[in-house]
Amino acid sequence: MRPIHAAPAALCLTAGLTALAAAALAQTRPAAELPGTPAPLTDADFPPVDRAEAALGQLLFYDPILSGGEEVACATCHHPAFGTSDGLSLGLGDGGIGLGPARHADPDNLPEERVPRNAQGLWNVSALQYRAMFMDGRVELDEGHAHGMRTPLEDEMLEGLSSMLSTQAMFPVVSPDEMAGHYQESDVSRAVRQGILTGEGGAWDILARRVAAIPAYAEAFAAVYPGRIAAPEDITYQDISNAIAAFMAFEFRSDTAPFDDWLRGEAELPPEAALGAEIFYGRGTCGSCHSGPFLTDHSFHAMGDVQLGPGKGARFESHDRDEGRFEVTGRPEDLYAFRTPSLRNVALTAPYGHAGAYRTLEGFLAAHADPVTALEAYDRGEAILPELAVADWGIMESAESRAAIAAAVAVPPLALSEGDISALVAFLGTLTDPVAEAGRLGVPDAVPSGLPVPQPEE
Repeated sequence: MRPIHAAPAALCLTAGLTALAAAALAQTRPAAELPGTPAPLTDADFPPVDRAEAALGQLLFYDPILSGGEEVACATCHHPAFGTSDGLSLGLGDGGIGLGPARHADPDNLPEERVPRNAQGLWNVSALQYRAMFMDGRVELDEGHAHGMRTPLEDEMLEGLSSMLSTQAMFPVVSPDEMAGHYQESDVSRAVRQGILTGEGGAWDILARRVAAIPAYAEAFAAVYPGRIAAPEDITYQDISNAIAAFMAFEFRSDTAPFDDWLRGEAELPPEAALGAEIFYGRGTCGSCHSGPFLTDHSFHAMGDVQLGPGKGARFESHDRDEGRFEVTGRPEDLYAFRTPSLRNVALTAPYGHAGAYRTLEGFLAAHADPVTALEAYDRGEAILPELAVADWGIMESAESRAAIAAAVAVPPLALSEGDISALVAFLGTLTDPVAEAGRLGVPDAVPSGLPVPQPEE
């Protein structure tokens, strides 16, 4: 085991820690001795990946050709420069210019709304333990279903898809606020507006025909899927989605963080991080929901998170609430419950919360410890929102709405000191994986369409 020596007690005390905390820092228990820690990850926790398929998916992931107006790529909202998120509370998809916190509305093509939820990090989303996608789980495995999966759309879309992750990748391109665009902007947006997604002339087919018309893509698809694709017209959007899923599975696998070395008994945690681990898996009770090797129980919980932006509802609804899992199940006990996020690389994915309401881990942890109090005391300056002439604060300005969110919280408040929060942040920092952060295939210099590859400003 590689030792990492504890800091001297005097140094700990000058950092504002108590003598008791300093004594705790001197002991860095192996993971195996700390109740609640998971077994280390192995190759068996992940699906096999074809490198050629992943390389094709890399180009598609960074290519704006998959958006209605050919201006937004998957990477626009899930860029490695921002931890596979976008650095915003709520992003701007179609109608936005730039990347990350510098992204702003295009005055010549103003977005109608913000994307209604914070862009999730993509770390380990291909892992075999995952049973659901999206914060509300609206795409989920279901062995009782003919296709082994349930989605909000017709079963026809599931034909030819290789995985749940591939299914998830079908949705952003037909979301008006994300990639499709609105009204008369393009043939894709018109098909989406009419509700024509599948079949010849549907939105997915239009996108597939765009890709198939580019010789470099047509050749690559034929090489990657030789048993299925003999000519460009054989390419479907399901094939595109499968390739993107393969890329995400390869590029964003994350199991080589210092945390993983600790789980394998190959290294000790730094002293403050070790104290954070004791709190996380002990009196902080964080590990009760953020359990297992991906630090998620893959379940849904109402934690009183601050809501902002347009909300999430059916097209015929006109409210700005986001009722989370309830929108999928209709069960009252699922009101305002959201899927427990994985904490892998969490230090890279600010801001935090399903609406990105907190810009720092410290702020989010303090609020998460006592969410009902935090809901009432929320500082709107915490949000990172590009300027847009929309109503963002309807829920927070409604005492009735805030009370409904608070009423769904079922956990008691937890007393955490500033030292506790600092230690927890240090522990969460050990989940940052240098291999995943650097990337395996990385960002391509160019894509076959010739369109600009999303890159942050210098």
